[in-house]
Amino acid sequence: MQKSPLLAWVLLFTLAFIWGSSFILIKKGLIGLEPQEVGSLRIVAASLFLLPSAIKRFRWVEKSRIIYLKSAGFLGSLIPAFLFAIAQTQLESAITGVLNGLVPIFTILIALFVFKQKQLKAVYVGVLIGFIGTAILITAGEGNSLNGINAYALLVVLATICYASNLNLIKQKLNDLHAVTVTSVSLILVGPIAAIYLFGFTDFWPKLMSVEGTGLATFYICVLGVVGTAIALIIFNKILQMKDPLFASSVTYIIPVFAVMWGVIDGERLYLMHYVGMIAVGIGVYIANSNRAAYRKAGKTK
Repeated sequence: MQKSPLLAWVLLFTLAFIWGSSFILIKKGLIGLEPQEVGSLRIVAASLFLLPSAIKRFRWVEKSRIIYLKSAGFLGSLIPAFLFAIAQTQLESAITGVLNGLVPIFTILIALFVFKQKQLKAVYVGVLIGFIGTAILITAGEGNSLNGINAYALLVVLATICYASNLNLIKQKLNDLHAVTVTSVSLILVGPIAAIYLFGFTDFWPKLMSVEGTGLATFYICVLGVVGTAIALIIFNKILQMKDPLFASSVTYIIPVFAVMWGVIDGERLYLMHYVGMIAVGIGVYIANSNRAAYRKAGKTK
């Protein structure tokens, strides 16, 4: 059901700022923590923040929904948290933020192949342009050169596929549940996994007690977990329930603006081919998304 368009847009821009700032927080966290520690700590912080709400709401959830909520926890939180942290060991935060813009494209492709939604030909043009931009970003080197494939950028692409899958999953299977219920319950279902890994299979706790800089890095990732994951997912799921996966995923149009802004402020160096790739991704996503929206409005989507 379409409602409260102004509120939906306000929430969309708020979410874009939060998520656009998450990449620089990951970068700061990686100064004192290993990527696996960053990913797991992010989920643990988010899960603990939402634990009271999850305990209260868990009893309202039908047992048949648990599998979908657990899948949402993995696809929308746990797996991407690790993928982004590992990727940013070899990628600038600004580039990571732009690659995150592929979410709408994969949302469209999943809707096409899984849910059999027909599309205008222009949508495929947008998808193609978006992937060309992605290829440029993945292979862009210093100066104006194109080097070999940066495998770490492919991790970000995989994370966007997870996000797009989660978008469709929530809309198809969990759309009638409250946004806070979806977010809190899905996080506590994967939170213990992250906690066991963090405290049982990493050196996080000894480092926190003895290594300088670990405390500040932990602070950055806790902020990321609470604000950039827990609160942001509540906002995101609320938008998804107010609108549709297409509108919700369009937050990724705005995220790169904030991601690049923070990267420039932090002194990241971007080259011509990076900007070419960024522009191509933005144009591709816009063409694909806008034409699909027009197609849906015309009532031609199955």
